[in-house]
Amino acid sequence: MLTGLTRWIKQRAGLLAALGLIAAFALIGALLWPRMSVEPQNWRTDFSRSMIPLDEVVDGGVGRDGIPPIDAPRFLPASQVEWLGKRSPVIVVDQADTVRAYPLAVLIQHEIVNDNIGDIPIAVTFCPLCHSPMVYKRVVDGQVLRLGVTGYLYKSGFIMWDDLTESWWKQFTGVAVAGEYTGTMLDMVPSQVVGFAAFAERYPQGEVLVGDANKPGMVYGRNPYIDYDNGTRPLLLDMEPDRRLLPTGWVLSSVINDEPVAYPFDVLAAEGVVNDVVGDKLVVVFWQPGAASPLDAARIDESRDVGMAAMYDPRLPDGRLLTFASSEHIITDTQTNSRWNIFGEAIEGPLRGTRLSYLDCSPYFWFAWANAHPDTRVYQGQAQGL
Repeated sequence: MLTGLTRWIKQRAGLLAALGLIAAFALIGALLWPRMSVEPQNWRTDFSRSMIPLDEVVDGGVGRDGIPPIDAPRFLPASQVEWLGKRSPVIVVDQADTVRAYPLAVLIQHEIVNDNIGDIPIAVTFCPLCHSPMVYKRVVDGQVLRLGVTGYLYKSGFIMWDDLTESWWKQFTGVAVAGEYTGTMLDMVPSQVVGFAAFAERYPQGEVLVGDANKPGMVYGRNPYIDYDNGTRPLLLDMEPDRRLLPTGWVLSSVINDEPVAYPFDVLAAEGVVNDVVGDKLVVVFWQPGAASPLDAARIDESRDVGMAAMYDPRLPDGRLLTFASSEHIITDTQTNSRWNIFGEAIEGPLRGTRLSYLDCSPYFWFAWANAHPDTRVYQGQAQGL
């Protein structure tokens, strides 16, 4: 019997670890209730100015800067990076004639990277609990901000702070929710999430974040939130999530002409390409395999493939309108049969070298997007006639 029990425990090691993590967070939540009945100590934030009820802010239990941001990012060309798996997800930023990839395997431990790309100060941010990879220009009124992690969460999303006024910023939206900057919104910088192999193939000399020059001994690639994106209840969320989809289900979302829309990844995986109309604007959504979930297995490179998705304007620069199709994960347009990659570029055929205009979008967990945009239209697939 002992041998059988040992085998049972080994077979379910991942599940038991996930349950242990969930139990730990539940215990933290219970111990911290009620959350913030008074202003936090050791902050010079002007909490008399706030857009959110402070008693709905949850202490994540890690303390101020308990999750240290990267202030001295270190990069290598993609061709020299060997420790990242082919499917390891990276946030791609293409600005000022520079293309950089920020692996979620690194960001899951830091959550913020304060960087400069060209002469643009940016903050690359990632909230594991709501899977929100967001990039912002960290400048307000000509002042460059350094952003950090407060250790507090609101609606399961983490709150950032700046070093000038110690205002608090909601990571998911880039809006200051408490302090001197309350109501100010950081400018968003377009970004895209793809698997590392897709990035390295397209940009072999593109720069890849490999760590923090101030902490050279850190080891990356592990996921502390084992099996999190298979759960039905987001951690430290004290509200009822929108039940149209699994709360931690993956969606590619955007707001086009004031209309919010979400495309579930499982539907995208089944169709490969979606030709759609959002807010009276024609759009096309591409999906291809090749990116792992950062919130599944203990090692990100061993996690299941959730794929990568992006949204584009289907009109060419000369005004021609294209429609697209996917067969065996190969994306082509029906007008010229040119082949396209996940970056919206024609890589074979008559249109080779042509690039579609990228439309701001990002992969999120459904509960986080729906909480910010409750009137979102959910694409349900061609089988439903949508």
